[in-house]
Amino acid sequence: MVAEDDRRVRAARVFDALGLDYEKAFAGSEPHRASLRRLLERLTPDSRVLDVGSGTGRPTAATLAGAGHRVLGVDVSPVMVELGRRQVPEARFRLADIRELPLDDDSFDAVCVYFSLLQMTRPEQRAVIGRLARAVRPGGLAALATVPLDVEDAEGVFMGQPVRVTSFAAEAFTELVAGAGLTVLAEEHAVFEPAHPDAVPEPHLFLLCRRPEGG
Repeated sequence: MVAEDDRRVRAARVFDALGLDYEKAFAGSEPHRASLRRLLERLTPDSRVLDVGSGTGRPTAATLAGAGHRVLGVDVSPVMVELGRRQVPEARFRLADIRELPLDDDSFDAVCVYFSLLQMTRPEQRAVIGRLARAVRPGGLAALATVPLDVEDAEGVFMGQPVRVTSFAAEAFTELVAGAGLTVLAEEHAVFEPAHPDAVPEPHLFLLCRRPEGG
């Protein structure tokens, strides 16, 4: 198994190398944008939203900030954080690892986690989702997306970059989210082909969840 520090460094290097190519490949995903629309329909005005693995800021932070919400984007890639700051100046971006970032309970109206768990171990993914569920206020929302495959520390190539990927099958991921205390409001499965010559079609799972009142 790869050491935690090595995984963090590798993840940062992958997305430093991809930069705007990642946005070009994935920002046009209609299922991603549909997920954001479902979230926006339920957010109250001027909501505080945490975007985990914020990347270039597009489409997630840009869409939410453009709708008048206060967005904090967090990413381990210095290149991605700089791109986010440049492209979405109305949001805030911070270079940090979500596994280590202090999060107060009940401090956000919503959290977004779009494909940002895949280079973490399964225990880390469980821990992060649990912390994020507590960081959302009761009645608040969580939008999550992953590649629903039953793989653990699998070697692969992502848009020309070597990666090691861990994920859960769809049912197991949904159970993980429910076990963290979140109620699933909407679930969408899609197959998306990124706009990149080295990319291949990927299964995607999008969940919209709510933390129950009093939960």
